[in-house]
Amino acid sequence: MGRRRKGDPVSGWVVVDKPAGPTSTHVVNIIRRAFNAQKAGHAGTLDPLATGVLPVALGEATKTIPYVMDAEKVYRFTIKWGEATTTDDTEGEVIASSDKRPSREEIEACLDGFLGEIEQVPPQFSAIKVAGERAYDLARAGEEVALKSRIVTIYEAELLDVPDADHAEFEIVCSKGTYVRAIARDMGEALGTRGHVAALRRAASGPFEEEMSIPLDKIKELSHSAPASGPLEAFLLPVETALDDIPALAMDGNDTAKLRRGQAVLLRGQQAPVFEGHVLATHKGEPVALTEYDRGALKPVRVFNLSR
Repeated sequence: MGRRRKGDPVSGWVVVDKPAGPTSTHVVNIIRRAFNAQKAGHAGTLDPLATGVLPVALGEATKTIPYVMDAEKVYRFTIKWGEATTTDDTEGEVIASSDKRPSREEIEACLDGFLGEIEQVPPQFSAIKVAGERAYDLARAGEEVALKSRIVTIYEAELLDVPDADHAEFEIVCSKGTYVRAIARDMGEALGTRGHVAALRRAASGPFEEEMSIPLDKIKELSHSAPASGPLEAFLLPVETALDDIPALAMDGNDTAKLRRGQAVLLRGQQAPVFEGHVLATHKGEPVALTEYDRGALKPVRVFNLSR
């Protein structure tokens, strides 16, 4: 007999506006305790110094995390020119410097070279695993980490402001796996100077946007004054929020039962439009399973056990 999980069977998404300082894991633990949830996870790490959108999945929503991880991200960030650091942000030690400061025109011309598919080497201080160890652990131990370059995509990039000669502010829309710190480092070198990230904020992660987020301090304050079934419940978004761009199909009671047992459902007649990839099967407006459409049938990939 399996061991009973501690906490309540709470399911849904909480979009946290993460402040600078705590790690993403620390934020997840705060949210899990605030909602007394049995299970929790986040959809993409934010560096401790970074702020902004950190989607936290509770309960059955954790099954949809990969779909948010794969989605586009929006970042706003500031690059400080003239200094390279060990971490490519303000946390690290300065390892190289330059007196050159790029002009607005030079920055805008350089930015065009960072659009589309680009090759970048992740920062030495990153969560990538090397021989089973995190790169940042090896780097902190003084080891030289040889990280392989990777292809990422920058869909949009805009220079927002040049407040002074030492700083420039940007916004980008990018694919998963993009390191803003690597962009700052590489752009500094491309402009004949050095650069590192002085400020970083995630404005969107897939369907979760800045306007939907709740400051972490507000969640902590409410959790101390009321149970999760009170005011906090208003901040809990449905599990299916993460699947907004996936087609949905309503199922009858018999087909719903089959999907919940892990069995495929054959689509018939007018119920059989041609899909590609994943389909969200629903029953009476509630998600039943994330399925894979294959030759006229829906095969369950993730079955949701929700009690609403």
